[in-house]
Amino acid sequence: MHSPLEIATNFVEIGIHKVKLSAWKMMILGFFAGCFIGFAGIASTTASATVENGSLARLLSACVFPAGMAMVLVAGSELFTGNNLIIISVLQKKVRVIDMLKNWLFVFLGNFLGAAFVAVLVVYGHTPDLFGEGLAVKMVGAASLRVEQTFSEAFIRGILCNILVCLAVWAAFAAKRVSGKLLMSFWPVMLFVLCGFEHSIADIYFGIAGILTSLEYSIAAEGLNFGTFLLKNLLPVTLGNVIGGAGIVGVGYWLVYLRHTPHFAMTIEDEQEELDIAEEY
Repeated sequence: MHSPLEIATNFVEIGIHKVKLSAWKMMILGFFAGCFIGFAGIASTTASATVENGSLARLLSACVFPAGMAMVLVAGSELFTGNNLIIISVLQKKVRVIDMLKNWLFVFLGNFLGAAFVAVLVVYGHTPDLFGEGLAVKMVGAASLRVEQTFSEAFIRGILCNILVCLAVWAAFAAKRVSGKLLMSFWPVMLFVLCGFEHSIADIYFGIAGILTSLEYSIAAEGLNFGTFLLKNLLPVTLGNVIGGAGIVGVGYWLVYLRHTPHFAMTIEDEQEELDIAEEY
């Protein structure tokens, strides 16, 4: 496996590669990642829809949802929350702040479109018909819970979530094999779902799917609409995700492993391995 210093160094190269993508590639790869997270969202809700015990239902959802991160890491895509780690390349003065923000913007837009795409097709493909429309009720409930939080609650849960998501990405890059990447990314993602923390891209799916389901199936959901979803959930959660991913994990690991750390001499094989890792990601 790669050491933490090697992971940090690799992330510098990965960040350089990411910001060099054209805007349309960022959007398309972001779209795929949004779809993957959307698929994980509907799967996790379906898995727990008929389970009466609340703790068991949440555990089942938590065990299913990491499939989304597995697809993001292995199939090739760009996820806004994971890309918060580009801050490492910025702190190393290898990437400009404006280029990092451009990446975040276009990837987030792609993620939004991908997650919304899955939400629309799930609802109007009438997947919520499952379990005598019991799944529809669960989908609306999942969205309603997200707009019932205060701004500060959603913000804090966003911080906690992206600490774990970025740790999942970081840990996945410790492994050299696909099996190791899947195993190491599973646990942090499982934990954030189990604990009820908030992931901005997942919430795009849950919010839009819940709103559309309430309209399509005439399920009452007081206070649930696009305005409350954007202002009470997506905005604070996204800000929290940036603080947790870039501000805590990214800056923290940079301070420990790269700040004032002499650049170690690399062999040609080491340099080629770093390039291979960046291209793979």
